[in-house]
Amino acid sequence: MKLLVTGGAGFIGSNFIHYIMGKYSDYEIINLDKLTYAGNLENLSTIESGIGKGRYRFIKGDIADTRCIDGILSTDIDAVINFAAESHVDRSIDNARIFLETNVVGTQVLLDAALRHKVGRFVQISTDEVYGSLGPAGLFTESTPIAPNSPYSASKAGADMLVHAYFETFGLPVITTRCSNNYGPYQFPEKLIPLFITNALADKPLPLYGDGLNIRDWIYVEDHCSGIDAVLHRGRPGHVYNIGGNCEKTNTEITRTILDELAKPQTLIHYVKDRPGHDRRYAIDCTRICTELGWSQRYDFATGMKKTIAWYLANKPWWQRIKNGEYLDFYKRWYSDRQ
Repeated sequence: MKLLVTGGAGFIGSNFIHYIMGKYSDYEIINLDKLTYAGNLENLSTIESGIGKGRYRFIKGDIADTRCIDGILSTDIDAVINFAAESHVDRSIDNARIFLETNVVGTQVLLDAALRHKVGRFVQISTDEVYGSLGPAGLFTESTPIAPNSPYSASKAGADMLVHAYFETFGLPVITTRCSNNYGPYQFPEKLIPLFITNALADKPLPLYGDGLNIRDWIYVEDHCSGIDAVLHRGRPGHVYNIGGNCEKTNTEITRTILDELAKPQTLIHYVKDRPGHDRRYAIDCTRICTELGWSQRYDFATGMKKTIAWYLANKPWWQRIKNGEYLDFYKRWYSDRQ
């Protein structure tokens, strides 16, 4: 099978490429990434020369570039997995336009090209944030109405609706996944868990929004990747599949877990003004993917967090280069080697 993975140099996309290359010895992957601030080719440095040698290729490009997408999909691509997205809520509050350009227009360009080239399967990677905020009880199901509360989640909801429309209007074999909060290796250190791990290691304050009691459902990134794998191969076109970790934690609980694991004092917690439109609670019902596709998670939260913290401890140069703004040097070296 030949896959186009968009946004494959980012956190979840790069983990997915590692997962697929390790599981399927005969699969080929083209990784298309614009290499914006959170795209890092260093995440995949071992793939190109290791298990993916001869089966993996990187192309720098934009999913909103019709000519680029047509050129790739004309090479007999079997499936598109669209991870490419602007994804940070705070950044979407500061500048919503780039979120619309990538997340909505970019998805539309991909869909049109997939239709023209008769791609056999299109998997849209979405988020549970499109559902909005839950009260103190209940779970998001695939039939929960979409009610996004931030520019980021609104852009993802718009993309989801386009994907659905292309199934209903054109019969394009699309499937959407909506996952809860991911954590694990290669996550850009602006997000809560890697930010707090790296700040704690440097004895810097951990900025906790509001009262710290916002609740998220957490899943280790490898479990998310295995869920996408199941959807790619066995999911029903036109359907949505929620992927969750069945692990609700307040942000305060996450913060204290990190500090305890690193033997750092609780005094590093620094409460800051809450961000606008901050959803109170997310929680996923993933019954459909479990019963229909036989998926189950492998890692509980305690195990996943230990693995995550161990990875950041073992890979200090990776995140230090990012925090120092030096990670783009890796791409420059990579590119110059190929000229």
